[in-house]
Amino acid sequence: MPELGAVLTAIITPFDERERVNEESFVALMRHLAESGSDGFVVAGTTGEASTMTEKEHLALIELAIAERPAGKAIIAGTGTNDTAQAVHLTERATELGADALLSVTPYYNRPSRLGLTRHYEAVAAATDKPVLLYNIPARTGTNMDPDLLAELAQIEHIEGVKQANAAELQLIDGLELYAGDDGSFARTLDLGGAGGILVASHIVGEEMRRMVDEPEHRAEIDASLRDIYEVLFMTASPTCTKAALNLLGHEVGGLRLPLVEATPEETEAVRLVLERHGLLASTPA
Repeated sequence: MPELGAVLTAIITPFDERERVNEESFVALMRHLAESGSDGFVVAGTTGEASTMTEKEHLALIELAIAERPAGKAIIAGTGTNDTAQAVHLTERATELGADALLSVTPYYNRPSRLGLTRHYEAVAAATDKPVLLYNIPARTGTNMDPDLLAELAQIEHIEGVKQANAAELQLIDGLELYAGDDGSFARTLDLGGAGGILVASHIVGEEMRRMVDEPEHRAEIDASLRDIYEVLFMTASPTCTKAALNLLGHEVGGLRLPLVEATPEETEAVRLVLERHGLLASTPA
């Protein structure tokens, strides 16, 4: 498996005032994050609002990210969905476009059996010669892949990693690179010897999260200092508060597509206060 990096940002998708993908803002944000600690980007994932994008938009965004990638940065394409045929198609196309790896979420809503999950991932993995990262997030999909199943899936050619968002089952699996699936388990993943994390708070505090990799002696202290950031960014459906934070910081990423809605005034104020507390935003005069 190629070295994808430890700080992988699940990059948001900026929209303009007409809710079209704002390509200029996306490229600018990607370059900013590359200079702020990110080793690579998951494009068109959950945080990127892929579920509300058309196939044309989805693939165009992956193509744009690959074409405009900052030097040395990895592009991991989100290609998972709950229709195996469509997941295979997206995997094939993203591979053709030049993605370094694919992130494939557990099929959601239809809640397949263990055998169904195995057959699904066999089909997805057969559609590429690039590494496939499994994505286990039962809170969103309704289906959990337990460690025994992950160990079985690791035997499938091209399946080489897992983004684990079930913190209760965070552990190393033989044959799989382990990536934290939520910011709060990033430090623990690194302590376990995992590869890194697919992160959201790195949009805001990427340099600090980079330090958690580079300065293990300070990892626990840094992690503790960022807990309020993690909490506020996920106080409502992601990426609502992440987009609010980026807009406050001047990145002009726009709003969200329904059924997600922009942060309420109360949520925006909570975001503003945590940015001020961390010295990321000047305090508003009383």
